[in-house]
Amino acid sequence: MTPYAVLALGISFSALLIATGIQAGPLEWTEHPHQEGVSAVHEAEHDVDHAWEVYHRAALGGTVSSPGLQAEIEEHLHEARILLTQAQEAAEHGDKRGVMQLIGQIKFHTTQAIGGSKEQKK
Repeated sequence: MTPYAVLALGISFSALLIATGIQAGPLEWTEHPHQEGVSAVHEAEHDVDHAWEVYHRAALGGTVSSPGLQAEIEEHLHEARILLTQAQEAAEHGDKRGVMQLIGQIKFHTTQAIGGSKEQKK
């Protein structure tokens, strides 16, 4: 087969895939059977990411009040990540109550981390 024929075949196959809608891509939020739980977990992911960003700014700026507080903040952030994974699993299984309980715990840890990160050195 000539290189031109291979190229033409590849283009034709790509066009066929596009025309039939057979494309790999991210799962659409609206296609998920447990939309409410998945959306709530997605919001919690943003909260955890925000808490990490606040902490990193404080740590890089040298404004975290003490090494002990820094360790405590990191512990809260790591715990929030662990809980986030559990919340994702609960959402996948349609466990709304479990999702909401876990998100409540995530919010506690992110609030503690953000508050600690904003505490200034004396």
